[in-house]
Amino acid sequence: MARPFGRATASSDLAAPLAAALLGAARAVAEVIGGRALDDALAAVAADAATRPAIQDLAYGALRNYGRGDYWLSRLMDKPLRDAVVRGLLLAALYRLDLRPADAHTTVHQAVTAAAGIARGRYRALVNGVLRNALRRADELATGAQAVPEALWQHPRWWLDKLGAAYPQAWQAIATAGNQRPPMTLRVNRRQTGSDDYAAELALAGIGARVVDVAAIRLDKPVAVERLPGFDRGRVSVQDWGAQRAAPLLDARPGMRVLDACAAPGGKTAHLLELADLDLVALDVDEARAARVHGNLQRLGLGAAVMTADCRKPAEWWDGRPFDRILADVPCSASGVVRRHPDIKWLRRPGDVARFAASQREIADALWRVLAPGGKMLYASCSLFPEENGAQIEAFVARHEDAKRLPTNDNKDDWQLIPNADQDGFFYALLAKRT
Repeated sequence: MARPFGRATASSDLAAPLAAALLGAARAVAEVIGGRALDDALAAVAADAATRPAIQDLAYGALRNYGRGDYWLSRLMDKPLRDAVVRGLLLAALYRLDLRPADAHTTVHQAVTAAAGIARGRYRALVNGVLRNALRRADELATGAQAVPEALWQHPRWWLDKLGAAYPQAWQAIATAGNQRPPMTLRVNRRQTGSDDYAAELALAGIGARVVDVAAIRLDKPVAVERLPGFDRGRVSVQDWGAQRAAPLLDARPGMRVLDACAAPGGKTAHLLELADLDLVALDVDEARAARVHGNLQRLGLGAAVMTADCRKPAEWWDGRPFDRILADVPCSASGVVRRHPDIKWLRRPGDVARFAASQREIADALWRVLAPGGKMLYASCSLFPEENGAQIEAFVARHEDAKRLPTNDNKDDWQLIPNADQDGFFYALLAKRT
């Protein structure tokens, strides 16, 4: 069989019956097709502990490969499926056929078994026929997919157009990176250990890794956090290397009053506190997400004032004392982290970028009012789109005469990180408030 979805990465052997995993993944993918975030969809799928990892693996794979899977189904079926769960099942099965071509017979058989659990089994024959037809026509369909941008690059056309306009020399590499499995990178708690010492501990535990920065260690392959030495004691956290750039850039020093304005889940909050003793306020608009900040700080043995409030409305939460440093990690399209959240590519709409940009403007303007003269604000996003990044900062500086752009990397005013083997896509701009 040709490899219709490109070079697939190996995954762990399914510990639970494949049919149950395919059915769970089908339900999760159907929820995403209906507009629900993948994390929420997976949380809603009933599964035991043994089955859940396989469901997650198949659901993530099906959505990373959705562009090509959608194209294949358009050629394999006379008319679109009305049942979203059956569609999800076929997408998950097509992904596994590519992942494990030697197991094609098992995949088809187990997908048909899974179909027995949908709509009283009325789609079993359809699932069997579509998948067997896919095996017969694999070479033809793989060739046809090369001519369809959404199928070839696994992103919506409007998204590809935006990447092409912003990164004419790099958009193909960016799209390719967005379809890969993300690396698992650790941030060592420098209050407790260093990256070299912790890497040695990982080696003793049989976990392959390499040091990539003073606090960052990339694992050769993902492992459960329970296997990480001292994780429960706060010696290390999981955080992308790109995200780890934020705290050092802010240059928060001991005793400073610091605001992390969009703090959940708390990775950057914790990193700031690992670097210095601060009077830190961690703010998030969502109560459940703010609770995650509490949990992360508790595991790490760190303290901050965690508040639930809308940072755009200082009158509702600010006590009048200005902040020396502010981290504005703004909500965004998340276009730089789609390999971790493959549903985002297909849930976002072209108008969402402008909507995020408008909210980011409100946030930046509101936070500037609570920054002390002489203070610094780091604007951060996990977006690749200029409207949310460089253009946002240019407009901000034009509105605020007391704002000065500071260098972030190699004496450049802004720092756009592109997704690659070691990091996700992030944007940073450091602003100083003139006295």
